[in-house]
Amino acid sequence: MLCAMLRRLLLVPVLLGLCATPAQAHNPEVRFITEHVVPKGLVVGGTTVGGLSGLDYDRRTGKWILISDDRVAPRFYEGRLSRKGVEFTDVHSLVGPNGPYPAGTVDPEDIRVDRRTGDLLWSQEGDRTPTTLIDPSVQFSKRDGAFGRALPTPEDLRMKPESGPRRNEALEGLTFALGGTLVVTAVEGPLLQDGPPATPAKGAVSRVVVQTRTGQVVAQYRYQQEPLFAPDASTGVTAILEKSPGVYLVLERSYSPTLGNKVRLFEYRPLQNRKRLLADIGTFPVSRVDNLEGMAWGPDGTLWLVSDDNFNATQVTQFIALAVR
Repeated sequence: MLCAMLRRLLLVPVLLGLCATPAQAHNPEVRFITEHVVPKGLVVGGTTVGGLSGLDYDRRTGKWILISDDRVAPRFYEGRLSRKGVEFTDVHSLVGPNGPYPAGTVDPEDIRVDRRTGDLLWSQEGDRTPTTLIDPSVQFSKRDGAFGRALPTPEDLRMKPESGPRRNEALEGLTFALGGTLVVTAVEGPLLQDGPPATPAKGAVSRVVVQTRTGQVVAQYRYQQEPLFAPDASTGVTAILEKSPGVYLVLERSYSPTLGNKVRLFEYRPLQNRKRLLADIGTFPVSRVDNLEGMAWGPDGTLWLVSDDNFNATQVTQFIALAVR
């Protein structure tokens, strides 16, 4: 049964092209519900809350898990999130197979709760510098942050001098799919071998990679990003989330130093090679559009987004709740 579903839905071991529907502001399928902004400098367990780049709801505990991309002290928070507000209750360090990660060796980005085991699955971007190449990775951790196991990094995604992800443009988005049998990751920007970054005239091509729970690559898809909305902007995919079998929500975040952030929510159907715009977050009645990087379903079907403030005094940790039909 599972094998048949895999073949029907996702087992396409080639890179596919992608066509996009014409852009629009947003459609009636997505409705704004509420927004929360976390007080600046909030301290939980001796750590400053910030850098939140991924979140997920844990049905076993009734709490939310929120990962921080602090490269010095990689960690995740537990808390409560609802239409009434947000509360942080605990914090846990993410620990490697040989103990605490040396500062700067991991860059956490997204996190999911494994409904089968209660463990945590999280992605990190690795690093690329003139002297250091650190592969991105996806790994399981226990609920206390202890290391579980790592999935093998696909060869195409390994940091090599001539190929692999650009710096800070690796495994940004992560989701379970097909009842938890598959692990799906989204690469933030184009791999070196997949072409140049986006321009105002043409969007870049990034990848969505599908693996089994043990790490076998069963499919890779081209994801055509939007062109830059301003000449001085940068852009990338920051989150991916299964909506239904074979259908995903994708968050594209662009930033211009002069115009700020532009974040758009797309529906992505890799087998049909199509994406369509569901919402431009800036058209909703929010206080601002910050650096939205995380996306997850709440227990009542609400879609929650969270922003990474980069521990920057001019940015905020922002939660936005949407109703998606």
